[in-house]
Amino acid sequence: MAIGGNAQKAMPKILSAEAIASYRSDGFFSPIRVLSAARVAACRARLEAFEATSGGPIGGAYRFKTHLLFPWVDEVVRDGAILDAVEDVLGPNILCWNTNFFIKEAGDPGFVSWHQDSTYWGLSEPDVVTAWLALSPANETSGAMQMIAGSHLLDQVAHRDTFADDNLLSRGQEIAVEVNEDEAQLIELEPGEMSLHHVRIFHASAPNRSADRRVGMAIRYLPTHIRQEVGETDSAALVRGVDDYGHFESEPRPASDLDPAMLALHQRYAESQAKLLYRGTGRTSF
Repeated sequence: MAIGGNAQKAMPKILSAEAIASYRSDGFFSPIRVLSAARVAACRARLEAFEATSGGPIGGAYRFKTHLLFPWVDEVVRDGAILDAVEDVLGPNILCWNTNFFIKEAGDPGFVSWHQDSTYWGLSEPDVVTAWLALSPANETSGAMQMIAGSHLLDQVAHRDTFADDNLLSRGQEIAVEVNEDEAQLIELEPGEMSLHHVRIFHASAPNRSADRRVGMAIRYLPTHIRQEVGETDSAALVRGVDDYGHFESEPRPASDLDPAMLALHQRYAESQAKLLYRGTGRTSF
């Protein structure tokens, strides 16, 4: 299984050799400081300003490919420190395939079941990484992610759909094989820190029992040689290097918040992604 493409042939940009080795053996690495306290506070303020005007927490299709809707999200996915760390594990030519907000309100029962990200994504290879950026504290009380070290080496495993009301995943999917939770490692992050995790790592998170929201942004990066094998169409944004393959429709950058043209494009992409993620279930939209 490919884990990291040709990245190990270049000198690391931000991660140590030990950190890269840890990512390859464990399937994740954290914490990595990427945003200043001032910038992460500004990002959270922009998100919550939108939520205040829209009548509630960001949800539905707006949770997917959010970088097409807000310039500040687009700037985050292109941040130099984030991309340096991603380049250290994926190589120099990088696409941003998706952005998702995972928000747990204070005292809310929402959780994420044990799963592998790769289960319904339809991508040709597992050489894919998620940069999970904390916009608020992610710890044991607030429902930080837990991961099983080395589980990404087990290849794709069977999952079952639950569509549970409190499950934050699109299908409420959960791993259909036994997971030894005694082996789980808690991935605690301060605002402005991120973790990197492999597309096939076993991971989950518990409800938020803290007095503050737990706000995280998951950015899905892949090298340009990856292609979509299931969806009719797919899109991605080139955020570093060059794309010599053209497997994905190239995404433009937003010039302003919720620009009408970008909203229309985002709707088309969201509809395509919903068909991809919900295939075989009868559902067609988020």
